[in-house]
Amino acid sequence: MDAAEVEALFTRDDGTYLCARWGRPLVPIVFGVEDATLSVVKGAFEAVCAMSGHKMAEHDPELGANVMVFFFRDWDELLELPDLGRMIDGLPAMVARLQAEGATQYRVFRFDRDGAIKAAFVFLRMNASLSQMPAEDLALAQVAQVMLTWGNGAFASRSPLGRLEDGRVVLRPEIGAVIRAAYDRVMPSAAMDPSHALRLAARMGLS
Repeated sequence: MDAAEVEALFTRDDGTYLCARWGRPLVPIVFGVEDATLSVVKGAFEAVCAMSGHKMAEHDPELGANVMVFFFRDWDELLELPDLGRMIDGLPAMVARLQAEGATQYRVFRFDRDGAIKAAFVFLRMNASLSQMPAEDLALAQVAQVMLTWGNGAFASRSPLGRLEDGRVVLRPEIGAVIRAAYDRVMPSAAMDPSHALRLAARMGLS
């Protein structure tokens, strides 16, 4: 993957560039699943954090939990959740837009003063297609997409996952390399200059 391809992963629809990583340990909480699936999602977080060199924690001193993952059948269900409207500005309008688009997933990020990610909300509408995905694959894909502020089209045509010859599904090597490079200590927590992609590509070569 060259610098131009890396840059494309973090370029928005309006042409702006943004690559931000987490500035604090991840503390995930999952809603709408059984205990067995909960352990699968937590395992995916642990695996990707271990790969990237980032950390997890039991408690965020400011927020309690800083990654909230919601599984549901219909977008309207979000409007019935207590206090979610206070955490997500413009929740009714967001729900109406996602319903009109037929969206199955959406992510909302919050950032600290340095531009690093401090919180994320992951919404998954479990339609027939997502419901057929093995829980392990779905969890891994979602965790990979919450580790950085990927551009809108980063995974529009190709999943962050790949399949090994033995049938196992794993994170695509080049995507794993981008995540590891972004979490290198010499890299900034957030960058809006496309030249950042050159540095990422260089770190990927070193790793």
